[in-house]
Amino acid sequence: MEIFRDLPPEAFKIVLVLFLSFLIGLEREEHKAAGTSYSFGGVRTFPLIGLLGYSLATVSSTQMLPVSLGFLVVASFLLLSYWHKLSQAAVAGVTTEMSGLTTYLVGALVCYGHIWIATTLAVASLLLLELKAALESLCSSMGASEILTFTKFLVLSGVILPVLPNQEFTSFHINPYKTWLVVVAISAISYSSYVLQKLTKGQGGIELAAVLGGAYSSTVTTVVLARQGKVEKHPHLFSGSILMASAVMYLRLAILLALFNRQLMAPLLAPFLTLAIVAAGVGWLWTRRADKGAQAIEQQAAPKNPLELGTAFLFALLFLVMLVLTQLAVTYLGRAGVDTLAAIMGVSDVDPFIMGLTQAAGTITPVKVAAGAVLIAAASNNVIKGIYAYSLSERTTGRESLAFLVALAVGGLIPLIWFL
Repeated sequence: MEIFRDLPPEAFKIVLVLFLSFLIGLEREEHKAAGTSYSFGGVRTFPLIGLLGYSLATVSSTQMLPVSLGFLVVASFLLLSYWHKLSQAAVAGVTTEMSGLTTYLVGALVCYGHIWIATTLAVASLLLLELKAALESLCSSMGASEILTFTKFLVLSGVILPVLPNQEFTSFHINPYKTWLVVVAISAISYSSYVLQKLTKGQGGIELAAVLGGAYSSTVTTVVLARQGKVEKHPHLFSGSILMASAVMYLRLAILLALFNRQLMAPLLAPFLTLAIVAAGVGWLWTRRADKGAQAIEQQAAPKNPLELGTAFLFALLFLVMLVLTQLAVTYLGRAGVDTLAAIMGVSDVDPFIMGLTQAAGTITPVKVAAGAVLIAAASNNVIKGIYAYSLSERTTGRESLAFLVALAVGGLIPLIWFL
């Protein structure tokens, strides 16, 4: 230990520069060994570039001119390397040359004490270099529509959200920023589910599609599975999967409540987790039962893009309407009015109503009243989904799905005893 104390303070930084630069050089060395064409640098060149960046940053202190000139000199050598590469092949990548510039910056950043940034930069570079095949495969599988979908999410979260005022307006306590934040949170969960469905299409079967679809919308998933179940003669598989989709709904609601109102989430967490675990377990076991005379499932329904700007604005509008109606029901009708509204809203998408309760619970609406309304809305929605499944699927699948979802609705109402 005393040996380390006697080392100069710059020793650790030099070792770190060598280590990070060596890792990048090692990856490029493996790339060079695997190829047949010319490739710049390896396990010696990259550490030297890193040390050059560190040394120039050290001698220049706070003056950026020497570091900038050193960067230009290294870039010139890398430009010559790339020119030589182009002279040998019509198409040549510039990844190795960019890695050299990154290594130079890593050395300079370590010198200036930005250890975390330098380490993150080196690790990110390694990941990008190593995951070349996976990233190129991902790009080839993504069409223009997928890029447009992601752009829409960036518009929702990075363009619209930051410019909205974070303050309350009117006597209904409408906060534009919080309203749109709810839209962004639900869009993020739905979009994540959509991406996972796209990546896992053809894998994991109907069960996985039900779980991922439940994270997006258990109602939509129920309708899709019920219609597919009418064609495919797999009543146990489809009815069990429909139950699993509704199990994920409770997990999804728990996450949203935790994000926007932990006071409301606290009394509902245990019931929601219990309902989710029991429903998912029963549904999965039911899908394991064999269906006599059933044929192999030919195809799964393709997931639909959940991100549409028109849908987002409509959700925001519904959220505000539900917020106002909930506050009016509390003011003029009391608990009975809120519970009736919850039961009615279960017929459609329960998200706007439940997210409206997250804004009112603990202030205008008592937490127990809001928690009971959430349970009623979720239970009502399960009954409606059961009716959808019974109406849209073949008889056996429809009956089993209806029985499961009605039982889940009844189970979801049991915790109301503690909220009376």
